[in-house]
Amino acid sequence: MFPDRTVFVIDDDASLRASVCALVSSMGCRAVGFASAEEFLAGYAAGDRGVVVADLRMPGMSGLALQEELVRRKSHLPVVILTAYARTPTTVRAIQAGAVTLIDKPYHDNDLWDAIRTALEKEEAAWTAAEARGELHERLSTLTEEERRVMELIVEGKPNKMIAKELGLAVRTVEKRRHSVLAKMKTGSVAELVAVAIEARKL
Repeated sequence: MFPDRTVFVIDDDASLRASVCALVSSMGCRAVGFASAEEFLAGYAAGDRGVVVADLRMPGMSGLALQEELVRRKSHLPVVILTAYARTPTTVRAIQAGAVTLIDKPYHDNDLWDAIRTALEKEEAAWTAAEARGELHERLSTLTEEERRVMELIVEGKPNKMIAKELGLAVRTVEKRRHSVLAKMKTGSVAELVAVAIEARKL
């Protein structure tokens, strides 16, 4: 289903780790097991794609601490936490930190796979959004300061003559910069430019 993604299974229980890896493999995904969060982080790279399935309680770093560390590193890897010790405060903390869900042990295969699939979909959406933000940032970086100012005034709804007067420019100069802005921002109309500018302000 997601053959180009990896499910990183982190649990100090070797038999459970193998069981989760087998389930993931049977669903057509690549699975890699780790005995500890520290072992996983030692080989972690910012561009890794997939999902983390981690036990809540492990020697050393817990699954929850791992999740918070991934958030600190601005990772897009969603986390599914397995636990035999579910408590409301822990659940709240995990969900607030971005966990997809907490699943009680012993788990049902269907429940775990549903959680992993949801996490994979969430990861795909996060990467798509990040790529879109990166592309928008690249477009903005091509604008000169003068073009940025003209864009701001266009987005405010001001016509060329008013922009020219406000900036002390010839109307023809404003028209040239307006054309350049639309081209560099890859927009075909003022309406499209306004929509892009609104997204840019969120960066």
